[in-house]
Amino acid sequence: MSRPRYGSVLGRLRGLVREVAKFGAVGGLGVLVNLGVFNLIRHTTDLQVVRASVIATVVAIATNYLGFRYFAYRDRAQSGRTRELVLFAAFSAIGLVIENGVLYTATYGFGWDGPVATNVFKFFGIGTATVFRFWSYRTWVFKALPAAAPAEPMPEPAPLPRPERRPEPLPEPAPASN
Repeated sequence: MSRPRYGSVLGRLRGLVREVAKFGAVGGLGVLVNLGVFNLIRHTTDLQVVRASVIATVVAIATNYLGFRYFAYRDRAQSGRTRELVLFAAFSAIGLVIENGVLYTATYGFGWDGPVATNVFKFFGIGTATVFRFWSYRTWVFKALPAAAPAEPMPEPAPLPRPERRPEPLPEPAPASN
């Protein structure tokens, strides 16, 4: 059974579905880490909601980098690790602002700061930031390797020259007997 070519629409769609599934698996673990650390901090300390959320987001970002680099995007270009880390940190920081901006607005703008409300808006902020993160990570951080050029078919070998066919020499006439 042959695999679909990535040049075809169906092949590209299948590739995108695989990428989204891997991104989702890593992101799902990140959400659990994020919400777990957030609730642990909220229930064991007196930190303000958004500060606890920022700490939880940073822990989840570190977890996610490992998952993205070594699982979801392991087949992507790995040259320029410093560049990759800087871009990952920059786009993650923007995602952190998006995620915690939602929580900040709900908590301090509308006064929704109960345990259920903070978790709902934390989760909503994560979802909003995830759309941005997916786009930015796949576009800028974990760039796809250029598609391999299809192998050119081997040229047909030149036909071997046919040996010339020389007529066989006529037998020497037998000497005449007198």
